[in-house]
Amino acid sequence: ELEPTPRVARMLLLAACDGQQAAIERSAIEPTKALLRLQLPTRPSPQTYRDWTWVECSITLPPTVPANAVIHLPTLRIAGGKVRADLAYTHPVPKIQRTGHTVALGVDWGLNTLLSTGAARLHNEGQITDLGAGAQFRAAGVLAKQYRLRRISERLHARTDHYDRLTDPSLDSRAATLAEEIRRVSARRSNLNDALAWSAARWAVDQAVAAGATVIYLEDLRSMEAGGMGRTQNTRLSQTVRGQIADHMRHLAAEVGIAVVTVPPRNTSKHCPACLTSLRHRKAPDRPTVPGWKWAICPGCGWQGDRDQGAWRRIAARGLAHQTKTVVDRTSGAMVIRAVVDAMEAKSVIAATPKTHRTDRSKTGPTRPRTNRLTPGRREVPSPTRPLGRAGQRPEGHAPTDRTRLPRAAHRHQSVTTISTPTTSRHRPRGAALGAGFHLHAHASPPRWAEPAPDLTVRMGSLS
Repeated sequence: ELEPTPRVARMLLLAACDGQQAAIERSAIEPTKALLRLQLPTRPSPQTYRDWTWVECSITLPPTVPANAVIHLPTLRIAGGKVRADLAYTHPVPKIQRTGHTVALGVDWGLNTLLSTGAARLHNEGQITDLGAGAQFRAAGVLAKQYRLRRISERLHARTDHYDRLTDPSLDSRAATLAEEIRRVSARRSNLNDALAWSAARWAVDQAVAAGATVIYLEDLRSMEAGGMGRTQNTRLSQTVRGQIADHMRHLAAEVGIAVVTVPPRNTSKHCPACLTSLRHRKAPDRPTVPGWKWAICPGCGWQGDRDQGAWRRIAARGLAHQTKTVVDRTSGAMVIRAVVDAMEAKSVIAATPKTHRTDRSKTGPTRPRTNRLTPGRREVPSPTRPLGRAGQRPEGHAPTDRTRLPRAAHRHQSVTTISTPTTSRHRPRGAALGAGFHLHAHASPPRWAEPAPDLTVRMGSLS
């Protein structure tokens, strides 16, 4: 029996070639350029060495390739009418240490708030303090789309199972259509999960770099299944992409020399990070008597805060206290702390940060005038010159308060918006009689087109 013609991808794997067929080197003049030399045949069926010739191809390196990286032979493929090169490179990275960490980043998993992170510092005397209030990676919109695609996939699978139980041959075309739609929805879910995992992992590693941390401690939730929160919430919690995020985080953290260690998740959200007392969970901080799970209150030391904010403090403190128990898993090669030691757990508390006293700001002299106000005061703007005609002039400064009777308007026909005299209300302002104006002593200024506008930049400082 003859085998059919094999179908292979339209690509050329140069990594399988030796130095006599392909070579690549980086340009010494332009670091962003690389020269690829390879032998290609000059005829469809080459017979001798004369039927081959050397071809040089210039490759533009992306900015993500470090300057000290060693590039390897790429894989050439055709995409969009152009030849693309999938280039691999090797560059040295700092060696990851299992112990000796003083600044750590704790990461707690969540649902809508996918990641809650914060940094903690281990001092020489063994005291652990937190560095700031932490941050959160919110992906509610992406998770809502992921949940919607999961519901669609469940409906499609239920319809397919219903067609499989029927024996009608006319339903085969519909079953094939459903199978194709299931494949498309599954591809969308896979792409969405992969993009979300890379984004969350990059965000966590950036937080560790910004805090100066040398280790990232994660909860090991591989063997835990969500329960007690309803069928919908349990399914959403169990189908989050925690495994992909952890793998991508290890890959990205290795490039900057940061270790990623998993710690046991026992009681990370149940105990207080300051005194290890069991917390009381409430619905919100302004509703301390309504049971819930989002807000945590400690009955012992009085600490209270978001449940996830307390969890990352517990994770970071537990990792720093148990860092001597860090081992490398032989199966996966990942660093892990397998068990919690009671003596070390007693030391994994977040001490209160001492409050810094501000300098004395008591007033010892006159207040200096402000020079950077956006709008100058009324008295700082000079009044316009008196216009020609019977129109009045805007008074300079505030209205006098020693007069018992307001004067009449300078002229009845003023180009301002006036109000009529109220008749139904008990309040009757004295200056609004017969529509003369809201205040009879505030005469109208000349129109803007008649006189140049006053300079409003008097005594105004620079805003830079």
